Amino acid sequence: MIQSVLHPAGPQSAKILALLNTFLIVGTIVWVVVMLILLAAVVRSRRRTEPQTTEDTRPMRLAVGTGSALTIAVLLTLLVASVAVGRSVGTFGQDKPNQMEVQVTGHQWWWEVTYPDPQPSNTIRTANEIHIPVGQPILLRLSTRDVIHSLWIPRLHGKRDLIPGRVNKFWVQADQPGVFRAQCAEFCGMQHANMALVVIAQTQGQFQQWKSHQPSPAADAVTPQQLRGKELFLSLPCANCHAITGVDAYATLGPDLTHLASRTTLAAGTLINNHGNLAGWVSNAPAIKPGTSMPPNAMSAAELQDLMAYLENLK
Repeated sequence: MIQSVLHPAGPQSAKILALLNTFLIVGTIVWVVVMLILLAAVVRSRRRTEPQTTEDTRPMRLAVGTGSALTIAVLLTLLVASVAVGRSVGTFGQDKPNQMEVQVTGHQWWWEVTYPDPQPSNTIRTANEIHIPVGQPILLRLSTRDVIHSLWIPRLHGKRDLIPGRVNKFWVQADQPGVFRAQCAEFCGMQHANMALVVIAQTQGQFQQWKSHQPSPAADAVTPQQLRGKELFLSLPCANCHAITGVDAYATLGPDLTHLASRTTLAAGTLINNHGNLAGWVSNAPAIKPGTSMPPNAMSAAELQDLMAYLENLK
């Protein structure tokens, strides 16, 4: 998965890359000119055989004055370009119709993602994934439950901090379908490097299909193994931290697990979401991600398989 500002996939990231290229080109030209002047000065000094007692200083004063004026002009030009891009990126989407808002909350060390709705039953809660429709500006409202975090989606936008007690705004838009990796860009503790998320840009039809499915309750446990797994989930500490719509689990300390099996990763991008990784994570999360708040769960191998059958049915 490409995670680079050099491969923009949205209008804001394209503007940021254009500004980067402008600074790079101007900086390169200035460096080349300075090196040429330095080289000319060295060559000229070596050609002198005798020190000159009198010399017309007007050309030197003219050169210094011209150089100073050009330096000021270049710096002002770069300043204007930087302010213009910052303003354009910051106000992008404010005047666009059909605005959609997504709330992103940082935790140590995972991302809570909420799609608010006037009808509470239609509110969507997920974790470590942001689904957006292609070609539509999305307003992200960023907050944190603990320390300072910073959301960075290199291919869609720059960085924006999540400050305790404050809600920051962040506009994103994807011009093409795809999966774009994001990262916490502010050191936030032991597992800062393992606090990733993905932005999944979908066509309007795919996004509406995903959105209409998310508020639905969790899939029913049907097989005897799934039923035993459901009972284990409710009896173990799992239900003290996680919520599953449709069962007696409403806690919000950890990610909502209603549609856990449909997510691509576990533990904020630390693991691919498959049977082995899920079993290892449920059994002993601190061994995989030291410092995580999720405790180990003591259970037999048979109980673990029953619990996996239930969790893997949550699609």
